[in-house]
Amino acid sequence: MQLREFLPRVLNSDLIETLHKAQTVHTVREHLVQEQEQLRQECLHLQSRLDAVQTECQKEREEKLLLREQLWQSGAELQQQADFCSALGSATCGLLWKCSTSEDTVECWLADANLQSFLFIATQTLESFVSSLDMEEKTQTEDHNSNEHQFVLALAGIITNLAAVSCGRNFLSTSAQTLLDNLMKLLTQIKHGVFPKLKVLMLMALYNVSINVNGLKHISQNPGLMPLIWTQLNDGHWEVCLHSLRLLQSVLLEEEALLLLGSTLLNPDLQARVRELTTSEKPSLKLAAQQALEDLHALHQGWGSKQNTV
Repeated sequence: MQLREFLPRVLNSDLIETLHKAQTVHTVREHLVQEQEQLRQECLHLQSRLDAVQTECQKEREEKLLLREQLWQSGAELQQQADFCSALGSATCGLLWKCSTSEDTVECWLADANLQSFLFIATQTLESFVSSLDMEEKTQTEDHNSNEHQFVLALAGIITNLAAVSCGRNFLSTSAQTLLDNLMKLLTQIKHGVFPKLKVLMLMALYNVSINVNGLKHISQNPGLMPLIWTQLNDGHWEVCLHSLRLLQSVLLEEEALLLLGSTLLNPDLQARVRELTTSEKPSLKLAAQQALEDLHALHQGWGSKQNTV
């Protein structure tokens, strides 16, 4: 009887609820243990991936450093090759420049079919050089005695000497008209005070070609001729002004050129600029300006008399 009375007191609802809670806690604990194990496995997996990525990044970093080193070495080698080519081109073209002073040499070159290819390469080289010039910064810092500059000067000098020979002028006037047009274009692209030696050589080449009737006709037909002469007459270097005047004189002495250019030669600003140059301290420039001014006056008088006659 005592056990029957005691059991209900012990096995009451509170005990059952407690046992149920304990079972629930045990179940939750097992679930948490499983989740913890799953998270641990995921962490191990992520750590493994992180290690792999770090290893790959380190490998890529080492490869980039190696590539950068190779790139630097290639750049240095390329610069050495460029310097060598510039030195070789400067020396070779310097020799050709000296050889081109001989009329026999020029005639020999004209007999060779490779001259046209040489002039094409020379034109491309001059265009590339002029386009790469930084007119405002490089002018102050670059050495005009560098191999690159001497190479370009030699190319222009060869063209000038070709035009100094009668057969060479005729060849340039009939078979290298694109070269003449490019020389005129390049002269307008080089700003005042920049590389005057190159300007002088190109102006001399145009003047030499203008001695040939066909050459002068082609140059005069170019609409950029008078703007070119006007621009170079206002250059700060006296030799550039001098050879611009000589080119102008060559135009003024040819009647066909006068007919082509007409009123552009009557521009009062042109006459005023030439008059300014007659006060130059350089004797050769002063004399050329005086002669050009006389030719301009004669042109004005002749043009005026024609209008009066009409």
